[in-house]
Amino acid sequence: MEIRNSVAVITGGASGLGEAMVREMAAKGGMAAILDLDVEKGEKLSRELGGAIIFCKTDVTAETSVQKSIDNTVKAFGAIHIAVNCAGIGTPKKVIDKEGNPMPIDFFTQLIQINLVGTMNVIRLSAIQMVRNTPNYDGEKGVVINVASVAAFEGQIGQAAYSASKAGVVGLTLPLAREFADNGIRCNTIAPGIFRTPLVDGLPEKAQDALGKMMPFPKRMGKPSEFAMLARQIIENPMINGETIRLDAALRMPAK
Repeated sequence: MEIRNSVAVITGGASGLGEAMVREMAAKGGMAAILDLDVEKGEKLSRELGGAIIFCKTDVTAETSVQKSIDNTVKAFGAIHIAVNCAGIGTPKKVIDKEGNPMPIDFFTQLIQINLVGTMNVIRLSAIQMVRNTPNYDGEKGVVINVASVAAFEGQIGQAAYSASKAGVVGLTLPLAREFADNGIRCNTIAPGIFRTPLVDGLPEKAQDALGKMMPFPKRMGKPSEFAMLARQIIENPMINGETIRLDAALRMPAK
């Protein structure tokens, strides 16, 4: 699918990996809606990039909120061709803490709700719009890109909830690609390693250096622009479908 003149909804688009994807869409002649809760950052980015980018305050876990943002995107641009699901949280917590207390079940539920249920919420409501698109020469109508994590495969101590949520995202990728095939919609997932995002930028410099040294090669954290580069390649290459692609410099996470 060509990015030029295509319309994307990008969750978590106000910062980090999502922001990089918004910038990629704008740079390549596409249009995008930033679906995020951060009004200040989302509106600032929209103003910076001009009329091809809009901001929609969105809670990905709420059906009415996502549907309103989908409707506003279609109203602004006429269609939705691409959905990129970057919204997520990754707070670590052990199942049994140092005092012997169990993890609050609400903590586990929140991660599943945002990272997994939120992803599905956006997929299902975006796909309804994609089905209505006119197919291109390959019969393609839409592309879905989800964001998992290497923690889906090598979760560390304290990441039981996070890893479960991201493993769920990996698990839905192939079934959705198969289901959507007759509608000309591809579904893929990117599983990033350690990337320089606002979460990492808040760590002490010493901790950031240590994270970079964990990477086999290149020996640094990933750049959000490199995530956006892969997402663009997935969008443009019609043969990439039903795949979860690790983007991690050959990193394999240790237990802690």
